[in-house]
Amino acid sequence: MITALWTATFLLPLLVAAGLGILATRRVPGGLSMLLIRLAPLTCLPAILLTVAPGAGGGLPLDVPWLLVGTHLELDALARPLVLVSALLYGSALAAVAWTATDRSRDLVAFLLICHTGTTAVFTAADAVTFYLGYAVMSFAAYGLVVHYRTESAMRAGRVYLVLTVVSETAILAAILMVAAAGGTRLADAPAAVAGATNTGVIVALLLIGFGVKAGTLPLHVWLPLAHPAAPPAASAVLSGAMVKAGLVGWLRFLPLGEVTLPGWGLTLVLLALGGAFLAVPAGELQKDPKVVLAYSTISQMGFLAALVGVALAAPGLAPAVAPAAVAYAVHHALAKGALFLGVPVWKHHARGVRRWIVGAGMVGAGLAVAGAPFSSGSVGKYAAKSAVGEATVLGMDLVTLLPLIATGSTLLLLRFGWLLVNGEPETRRRGDAELAAWLVLVAGGITLPWIVTDLWLPVGTVPGLDAVTLWDATWPILLGLALGGLAWWLSAKDILPGWAAHPDGRTIPPGDLVVPEERLARSALAFARSAAAGPRRVTEHAAARLSAHHPAGAAGRGVDTAEAFLRSRAGRGLLLLGLATVLVAAEVTS
Repeated sequence: MITALWTATFLLPLLVAAGLGILATRRVPGGLSMLLIRLAPLTCLPAILLTVAPGAGGGLPLDVPWLLVGTHLELDALARPLVLVSALLYGSALAAVAWTATDRSRDLVAFLLICHTGTTAVFTAADAVTFYLGYAVMSFAAYGLVVHYRTESAMRAGRVYLVLTVVSETAILAAILMVAAAGGTRLADAPAAVAGATNTGVIVALLLIGFGVKAGTLPLHVWLPLAHPAAPPAASAVLSGAMVKAGLVGWLRFLPLGEVTLPGWGLTLVLLALGGAFLAVPAGELQKDPKVVLAYSTISQMGFLAALVGVALAAPGLAPAVAPAAVAYAVHHALAKGALFLGVPVWKHHARGVRRWIVGAGMVGAGLAVAGAPFSSGSVGKYAAKSAVGEATVLGMDLVTLLPLIATGSTLLLLRFGWLLVNGEPETRRRGDAELAAWLVLVAGGITLPWIVTDLWLPVGTVPGLDAVTLWDATWPILLGLALGGLAWWLSAKDILPGWAAHPDGRTIPPGDLVVPEERLARSALAFARSAAAGPRRVTEHAAARLSAHHPAGAAGRGVDTAEAFLRSRAGRGLLLLGLATVLVAAEVTS
């Protein structure tokens, strides 16, 4: 039975995606495609059943020696809760798409299914090759989600995402090859292999860069504010809820946490994490698109998680507590942020009558969870994180004092998000729309699952108590955010704030922030390169013109033309490169 569940977890989504791809190339009745689209959410069910199957607490290891160089899967303490919430997220996203019956639903569903398979492989892989394959499949399939609408903004977001993905994949592949050379082909052996390698610093740097792209770490975060408003809401829900957690999983699987003390790398990651967490707040406050605000909120909260990893790098003794605390926070964030992203169209379609209050209550609940309010699922992850970091300090300041301020920033961003949503234009509700039901499943899961998973599956020690100190620790950052938000509103109403701050239009800090000057620099560099290349060509053309004026073309001229044409051909270029390589090898041999 367990083997059948493992097989169905990976095979069913791929079969449905392949079926949709085949149907897209053939003239068949549209009803068959729609049937597959409607069945797509059910392909996430085997993954959910796998996490609650008898013996799941033991990891349910599966070895497939004939696949790749030997595929090894395991549902360990890190993978089990993430697979559960990821499958729930993808299932809800697929259900929201499946009943909209738009012209491009087939493409979106197919890419979501492929991403689901890759994400599950990343979480459950027990060997480096399977991990990398799943990571690459997930990353490149997500490009189809980002560019789904084919608008100018979507294509631009896709280009930025693709460039950073290639950088990420290159860094990760180089790091994994070095880890494997050091004896870490199995993920359980990878941290020790990195710690014992002669080039530990290089491997750690590559891992921080490679997985930092997906985790939205400063300054590699720029794809998030571009991709989220461009992608469909269902895609944004899984991008922010599930896929960004792949970066966290990569760090937890490969970094030498608990094996060796790396204070320099740990401090670097903590500073970048806190920088991203706090700088995302003003950048998000100045946006006018609610999905862009949520994207910056994700950057801020992923900074919280990255700071935990940095602490474990600098203080190996804290690693056993930090890893499950990070997973607990990731579980809560995945469900709450997925509910907020999927809730954007739900609010627009159901912002009337009784449904308005139901949707509003759910959105407020998800927002309170993201901020870490008492009794919410967010308080579980933040309490576990606070307990895990202990007395860790950064630049002389206690981390337990800095981390709650991220909740203050989250509160400010969520206030801005709520303001934009409430003041936005409602849209006509579509018939046969399953968005509301799918969203309600996420909201219900976000309220209950983090408590259950943390209490039963994760060794985080304890969950938040009801004593006054614990409740106040979870409350004051939110109250501070509400006070600052109220002050900003009052200053805006009194026309004390400048116009760009009182009425942000997304132009003071454009979505993607750092990518805008980077694009300008790239265009300038390209123009300079073209100008530099054009100079010698103009000189050559001028000389050739003067030569031909004094020596009319004859047989020799025709010979030159023939030789030039040959060198421009693929064969000519190949022979030229081969000749150059031969000269270099000969020089190396004779030297």
